Amino acid sequence: MTELSDRESELVSAHEQERPARRLGGPLKLGVWVMGGLLSAYSLVVVFRPVETIQHRMTFLAVALPLVFLCYRSGLAPFARRLLRRPEPPPPPQGGQRPAEWPSPVDWALAAMSLAVLVYPLLDIDAFRDRGSGAALTDVDVVAGVVLTVLLLEAVRRTVGWSFAVICLLFLIYTYYGSYLPIDWTIGHSGFDIGQIVSQLYTGTEGFFGVPMQVAASYIILFTIYGAVLDYSGASKFFIDLSFAAFRRSRAAPGRTVTTAGFLLGTVSGSGVATTVSLGSVAWPVLRRAGYPKEAAGGILAAGGIGAILSPPTLGAAAFIIAEYLGVSYLQVLLYATIPTLLYYLGIFLAIEIDSRHFGTQAVRVDTPGVGRLLLRFGYHFSSLLLIVVLMALDRSAFQSVVIATAIAFLLSFLDPRHRMGPKRVGQALARGTLEVLPVTAVCAAAGIIVGTITLTGLGQNLADIIVDLGAGNLVITTAMAAVAVLLLGLAVPVTASFIIAAVIIGPALFDLGVTRPEAYMFVFYYAVLSEVSPPTALSAVAAAAITGGNTYRTMMMTWRYTLPAFLVPFAFVLTPNGQALLAQGPLGTVLLMSAVSAVAVAALAMATGGLARWPERLLAAVAAVLLLFLEPVPIVTGLAVLAVAVALHLFRSRRDPK
Repeated sequence: MTELSDRESELVSAHEQERPARRLGGPLKLGVWVMGGLLSAYSLVVVFRPVETIQHRMTFLAVALPLVFLCYRSGLAPFARRLLRRPEPPPPPQGGQRPAEWPSPVDWALAAMSLAVLVYPLLDIDAFRDRGSGAALTDVDVVAGVVLTVLLLEAVRRTVGWSFAVICLLFLIYTYYGSYLPIDWTIGHSGFDIGQIVSQLYTGTEGFFGVPMQVAASYIILFTIYGAVLDYSGASKFFIDLSFAAFRRSRAAPGRTVTTAGFLLGTVSGSGVATTVSLGSVAWPVLRRAGYPKEAAGGILAAGGIGAILSPPTLGAAAFIIAEYLGVSYLQVLLYATIPTLLYYLGIFLAIEIDSRHFGTQAVRVDTPGVGRLLLRFGYHFSSLLLIVVLMALDRSAFQSVVIATAIAFLLSFLDPRHRMGPKRVGQALARGTLEVLPVTAVCAAAGIIVGTITLTGLGQNLADIIVDLGAGNLVITTAMAAVAVLLLGLAVPVTASFIIAAVIIGPALFDLGVTRPEAYMFVFYYAVLSEVSPPTALSAVAAAAITGGNTYRTMMMTWRYTLPAFLVPFAFVLTPNGQALLAQGPLGTVLLMSAVSAVAVAALAMATGGLARWPERLLAAVAAVLLLFLEPVPIVTGLAVLAVAVALHLFRSRRDPK
C-alpha cells in the first residue's frame, strides 16, 4: 500500500473494517519496527530453510500476537472516560499529527501472556503434540489453551471489531453446550469439554494453527513485504503516472485512467479501501475537472479500488486460502481469476464510456511525461510482477517466486536515485511488511476457532444439509441463497474471515449439488470481496464518498452499477456446465468462445444500466445479458437476438432524436 498522509490514514481507518493502529513514537516505535523487521526476515529465510509446520506457525504467531496488543488500541478508552467522568483529550492542531501513544500496563500484560502461551509449546514441541493427539493434556496445557483463545478473541476485537469476535465466541458456546440442544435437531451433538476443545484448537493443525494461519505466515507476509518493497522503490508513483499518461486525449480518458491506476496499485495493496483512498487523493481533482458528478466519480474510485483484490497477480488473502484448500498452486488460482478479472474491467470501461457521453465529460490534460518515456525510464517496475508468474509457470513455489521477485525489485530500485533502497529503506520495508499483516494474522488465527469447532462437531455438513433443504435441492435457489448469505456475512466481518466461514459452511452445500470445488470456492471468494461494495455498508464506496463529498447512498449505487458484472458472472460458472470455461478450465476453444459470449453479456449489462438507453432498450439488454450468461447454445442465440433488437431500437431512436 502506498504511504498515506494522516488525512488519508484517517479515512482508511474510518471506513475499513480493520481498526486504526496506534501512532507509536520514540524507543517503542523503534522496538516494534525492529521486531517487525526480524519477523519479516525470518519469514524470508524460512522459504529456503523450511521449519516444521506447526513450529513455524507458532513461532510466527508468537511474535505477531504480542505486536497486535502493542500496536492496536483496546478501543475502551472512551467508555472508561465516560465512566470516570474524565474530559476528552484535546484534538491535535489543524493539520497536525496525532501525538504518539504508549501502551497501557494491560496492553503490556496481554503481550507478555501472548508470548508465554505460544513459546511454552515450543520448549518441547514433540511432547506437546503427543499429549494433544493422545488427549492427555496437562492442566498447564489446558490453561494455556484457554488463555490463548481469550487473547485471540481480544486481538480480533481490537483489529477488526466486535462482530467477528462474537461470531467466534458463539461457535465456542455451541461446541461446549451442544448437548443441551433437542436431540432431534440436525445441529445437535453430544457436547465437548474444555480439554477436548483445547486439544482441537491448540495442539494440532485443525485449529489456531490450521490452513488460515499457514496462509498468513507464509503467503500473505511474503506478499506484503513484496508490496512494501515495490512501494519504497517508487513503483506506486510510476503506476499512477503511467495511467495518467496512457489515457489523456478522450473524454472517457479520466475514468479509464483511474480504473487502470487502481488495477496497477492493487499490486502493492491488498485492501480495497486503502487503494480507493490513495487513488482518490490523486484522481478526484482530475475527475472533477473532467466534469464527473461527485457520486459517479466516487463510484469509479470504489470500483477501481475493489478491483485490486480481484485482480492477478496478487489478489487478496482469501485467494491464498483457496490454493491451500484445493491443494493446487497459486498460479492455478491466478488462472481461475484471469477471465473474470478481464470481464470485470471490461464492464467498468464500457460503463465509463457510456457515462462520459451521458455526463458530457471532457478530456483533462495532466502534466506527466509521455508513455514511451515513462516505460523507457521506469518500465522495469513491471519486471518483478511478470517474474512472479514466470517463475510459478516454471514450477517454482509461490513462496520462492515472490521472494526472488522481491529481491529483483530491491536491486532495480538502484536505477532510480530518488528511491534507492539503502539499509534504512530495507528495514522500513521489512517492518511494514509485518505491521500490515498483523490484522490478517489475528483474523486467520481466530478463524481457527470456527474451522476447528466445525470439524470437531460436524457442524459444517449439518448446516450444508440445512441449506440444501431450504433450497429444495435446487441449485439456482441454493446459489442465490449462498450469495446473499456471503454478502450479509461480509457486512460484519472482513473479506478473509467472510471467505473462511462461508467456505466451510456454504461450500459443502454447493458440493452436494454437484458444483466442483474450484467453482464453489471462487464463487464464495467473489461474493466475499464484493461485500466491500455492496449496499448498505459498501466500505470502499463510503470512503470514496468521503473523498468526493458526494451523497453516500448514491455513490454506493453508482459503485454497484460499475461492478455489476462481478455480481452476475460468478453465477455463470456455478450454474452452467460451460461455466468452468470462465475459470480457464476445459478445451481452449470452449474457453475462448465462452469468454467472448460473456464479454457480449457484459456489454449488454453496460447498456442496461447506462444512462444513454431508454427503458425498453435497457429491459431488452438486461434480458439478453441473463440469457447469454447461461452459456448454452439455445440461450446464447436467443440472447444475441434480443440484444440485436435492443441495439436496433436504440439506433433507431438516436437517429430520430439526436438529443
